[in-house]
Amino acid sequence: MKKLILIIISITFIMTSCTKEKADFIYKSGIIYTVNNNFEIEEAFAVKNGKILATGSNKEIFGKFESENIIDLEGKFVYPGFNDAHCHFLGYGESLIYADLNETKSVEEIILILKKHQKENNNSWILGRGWDQNDWAEKVFPDKEILDKNFPNIPVVLTRNDGHAIWVNSKAIEISGFNEKTKISGGDIILKNKILTGIMLDKAADSLKTFIPKPDNIQKRNFLLKAQSDCFKVGLTSVSDAGLEKSEILLIDELQKNNELKMRIYAMLSPTYENMEYFVKKGIYKTEKLNVRSIKLYADGALGSRGAALLKPYSDDLKNSGIITISRNEFDKYCKLAIENNYQINTHAIGDSANRYCLITYSKFLKGKNDLRWRIEHAQVVNKNDFDLFGKYSIIPSVQPTHATSDMYWAHNRLGNERVKGAYAYKDLLNQNSWIPNGSDFPIESINPIFGFYAAVVRKDQNMFPENGFQIENALSREEALKAMTIWAAKSTFDENEKGSLEKGKYADFVILEKDIMKVPETEIFKIKIIKTYINGEKVYEAEK
Repeated sequence: MKKLILIIISITFIMTSCTKEKADFIYKSGIIYTVNNNFEIEEAFAVKNGKILATGSNKEIFGKFESENIIDLEGKFVYPGFNDAHCHFLGYGESLIYADLNETKSVEEIILILKKHQKENNNSWILGRGWDQNDWAEKVFPDKEILDKNFPNIPVVLTRNDGHAIWVNSKAIEISGFNEKTKISGGDIILKNKILTGIMLDKAADSLKTFIPKPDNIQKRNFLLKAQSDCFKVGLTSVSDAGLEKSEILLIDELQKNNELKMRIYAMLSPTYENMEYFVKKGIYKTEKLNVRSIKLYADGALGSRGAALLKPYSDDLKNSGIITISRNEFDKYCKLAIENNYQINTHAIGDSANRYCLITYSKFLKGKNDLRWRIEHAQVVNKNDFDLFGKYSIIPSVQPTHATSDMYWAHNRLGNERVKGAYAYKDLLNQNSWIPNGSDFPIESINPIFGFYAAVVRKDQNMFPENGFQIENALSREEALKAMTIWAAKSTFDENEKGSLEKGKYADFVILEKDIMKVPETEIFKIKIIKTYINGEKVYEAEK
């Protein structure tokens, strides 16, 4: 009898030890960059209920798990889903219905595009986006006269590529009620010989755009779903949308809960009374796919339109030092509100004056080292005496590497040879806190995060200019650049325990690439294609074969 009992116990032990956990999916035989603390590269992983069960070798995974769905990665390259730490997701979707003025080389070319666009769409307002006078033979702001000549009876509003300047015709000005005496704090209405030119900067531009008819929720739903589709094609599974209204966030929440919108979104709140009352004063709002815990502010304009606030005048405009767009009292009010409600402050700052303004203001509330992760969005031009303040107060620079390679052709003209050394200084900024999140600011730049990876690492355009890279001493390593658009981007939104790496318990958000961005020659990086994109273990995109 004792022998029989021992045999039964032994058999039971063997059967129990051989029982494997059921997984929904097992992915095998890949090169998997986990982006965990040790930056380990594994061969396989198992997924259940949309989360990672484990990563390891084929032998380890199949020794612990079994599944009816086994996917052979065939040596392909797997990374955590890419995360854009600063973009305008809804704005990108909306911009797709605008006339595309990117890469235009003259005012005359723009007129032809607008005529074609209006013939095809017959809109009540002609809207366009993407022009940049720095790309033209004559690098000066355009005038409303040519718009008036070609479109005398319909309002025209054309947004510069940086989003901080507009070029409008007389009909749009008439509707707005603006005139030569109009003054708007935090903005500028450009005059020539005391006459409106049709160029407006920052809050003046924002003010005029309030007269453009607003899209309804049906249109916004379409914008969001189109933006999502395009983002999945380039491997994005998470984005931070830099400035949203209450109604827009509620729409996003509804679409996510209906599983129409699968994209994970970190929503930065525009500083409206409604947002403060509905969200901030009620505390953090978080679901599986939506995180609302930050306020987006603007300290200045953009460098390309000379609205960025500088400590000394522009090197190519000695009467202009840019625009500070937020008052001291307003800035302090939002910082105080954020501290009281455990919210993050994320402030747009381009010029060295705006960055100093943010750093000093933040310091009053942060007081020293902390884990509040207040961010400066762009941190584009920083005075050499101010870099240490990022580390001293644990302030996070949230940067966009493609801005460097877009601006490098003319940035030294704006800033001069000495001041430009503190611009786009990503390595110097990284060294302050030992981590840095990267984004794109799309639709200002391309939505493709691989372009940002390339710009961060190589510091050249896609024609391999300049030969030695733009201020190459501030390039990031490939490992740093990958972390910046995965785990560090997740950390910048307090989500590093849920996503950003392929580890046990985290969401199964991942992307499969045709080549290894960590090892291909630099000339091949920006050509790499996405094969598949997954969120919660669900395939949301597959490239056509």
